[in-house]
Amino acid sequence: MQNSNPEDRREINLNQLAQNFMRGMQRHFDMLAFNLASRKRITEQDYQKMVHAVGLMPLAGQHQNFEQTQAYARDLLHKQLVNDALTLAISILHNTHFFLAIVKCTEGNPEKAKEKQAVAEGMQKAFVEGPLDHKFNRLEDDYGIRCELEDTITSLGFCLQALAQNNGMVIKNYLDQVGELRLELKSLGSGVQNPLSNQTSPKLVEYIKVFREGDYVSFNDKELQLILVTVATFADNLFKSISDYAKSMRSDGLN
Repeated sequence: MQNSNPEDRREINLNQLAQNFMRGMQRHFDMLAFNLASRKRITEQDYQKMVHAVGLMPLAGQHQNFEQTQAYARDLLHKQLVNDALTLAISILHNTHFFLAIVKCTEGNPEKAKEKQAVAEGMQKAFVEGPLDHKFNRLEDDYGIRCELEDTITSLGFCLQALAQNNGMVIKNYLDQVGELRLELKSLGSGVQNPLSNQTSPKLVEYIKVFREGDYVSFNDKELQLILVTVATFADNLFKSISDYAKSMRSDGLN
């Protein structure tokens, strides 16, 4: 028998949002792995064969050799990956905030959802239109939610600005108080042993990447993959915090 409790349906919707997001993250991760593997396998002979496959080019005088094309493809991959990662992080902030706004406006009572819809929509509009730091401030001030990886998501925004506006060079405006553009990426550590099962559980640890003024934003293959892992971790933590908030509001509403 299907449970008709509105609060249960609310939780299912949040879970579905989380599942859809993680499925999308996995597709991005798989495509990145495929592209990195393909780039390692291609040879100059493969490239030249494909270049001359149709017997003509748009502007042969501007044809780039193998090394030039490798470098360009690498730069393009960096820009696309950082842009995709930041877009995913911002999209999940937007998608989950409306859920939070509804819960807050209704005080956890789904029967008030219809009458409070317009108020929640106004809160959502202000949230979406605000800058990235405003979004994090609103989560903390309005819902008591602090995002563990807030600084790293913000740093990804500065990395994208550097790649899109300054040919990848880090300028002073992107630096923190100690003169760094710092990303705390998540990587797999040695794990923690469970004394009951005698099995080792995987453990996420920090992988620090730092740029300083005058540096150029660049990542190795592992770091590109860890960017996606980090955004997935950011989202997972956010979903858990939102779930806790919704449960607390429901509990308060019953008291």
